[in-house]
Amino acid sequence: MRILIIGAGEVGYYLASRLSAEGHDVVVIDRNPEAIRRLEHLDVQLLQAAGSSPEALEEAGVGSASMVVAVTDSDEVNMVACLFTNALNPVATKIARIRDTNLSRFPHIMGRDFLDLSLVINPEQEVSKTVLKLLEVPGASDVVDLADGLVKLIGVRAAARSSLTGMTMSELGQVKLGNQFLVAAISRADQLIIPRGPDRIMAGDLVYLIIQPQVVAEVMELFGAKVFSLKRVVVVGGGVSGFALAKALEKMPVKTKLIERDSERCAFLAEKLDKVTVLNGDGTDKDLLREENIAETDALVVLTGDEEENILISLLGQQLGARQTITRISKTGYMPLVHAVGLERVVSPRMAAANAILQHIRRGKVVSVTQIKGEEAEVIEFVALETSDIVGCPLSGLKFPSGAIIGAIVRAGQVIVPKGETIIQPEDRVVILARREAIAKVEKALTVKLNHF
Repeated sequence: MRILIIGAGEVGYYLASRLSAEGHDVVVIDRNPEAIRRLEHLDVQLLQAAGSSPEALEEAGVGSASMVVAVTDSDEVNMVACLFTNALNPVATKIARIRDTNLSRFPHIMGRDFLDLSLVINPEQEVSKTVLKLLEVPGASDVVDLADGLVKLIGVRAAARSSLTGMTMSELGQVKLGNQFLVAAISRADQLIIPRGPDRIMAGDLVYLIIQPQVVAEVMELFGAKVFSLKRVVVVGGGVSGFALAKALEKMPVKTKLIERDSERCAFLAEKLDKVTVLNGDGTDKDLLREENIAETDALVVLTGDEEENILISLLGQQLGARQTITRISKTGYMPLVHAVGLERVVSPRMAAANAILQHIRRGKVVSVTQIKGEEAEVIEFVALETSDIVGCPLSGLKFPSGAIIGAIVRAGQVIVPKGETIIQPEDRVVILARREAIAKVEKALTVKLNHF
């Protein structure tokens, strides 16, 4: 697939890296020479030009492109690029990052009669949605809703005191609630394992569960996680994400404080928020955090635009006794450092944008795509097609690609935890977790016969 990416920032860089590694024909356009130089080691075509220029689009081969993804920092450039793409290649899929929430009031501009966008991305708003999911399950490192909320993927640390620690996958089926969740992956010592029957859960493992929502708390307790109700939240950073999160928290029975450094922004926030206490202050000020009783806070959510400050504030919060921290990080290079210093709950605008875009790139009738564990794996939710050989055959008889696992099947609103004798039927919602190297084979398996595997 030929894909044009307009904008070589964090989102554009990540998409170019990921899609070129998967064998797509990628062209990246950016007018900034330094941004272009960052991508020179990738197997992509680079063009230093204005992405909103029809001449640049033509030079990049927009006429033969299957998709154009406009992710510059300018809403106007992104929209103009998609407008010219409409004129030069009306059948191309168009995706644009648009941050101005006021534009959502004009859906006809985004629709078929004008820009004809397949997807509008607002990464900052997606960050606030991701934070809310994490707050729903205090103590989980990842929370993903699947199949319209009928299934969740959660990441939980296996504690040494857990009765499940030391058990094999085969033995888990015999324990309480063992038939209502499935261990889809285990992260251990920077290695992501797709477990089989003899594999064991070890203390300290980050275990990814595909689970029904009504048993999440009970199963987390089985793994030794401390389950608690959410009563007090402190948000640091009153930008787009922080404001959106605070507005959402006003609808919940949670006492919320929002710390923002800029006094003018504080005045705006105080005017727009009714139930949230807005404080003008510096989140890196240890004395301020103490004054606001961080030790009694159930969640410290750090969403400023400064990556280094976010890490520092989160570490301060942990030191002062916050029960959990959630940290906004965009820069790719910071991810290993963040996990190494013990910040496990991380949200990323870049990741939020990439997840939405990958859904449109994956083959088959894909409903959603979510990356986990530092982008080492994807959770893919799709609708089973009658043309695929994964339909109509017991799972035990499938030669499914190595490095992937079928985690759940939803049929007529009922959740099925798959077993060897389970048979997938056409139109079933199916959840698959796959390591990065297995994704291409999984895509093929969703649409064609499996005898190649």
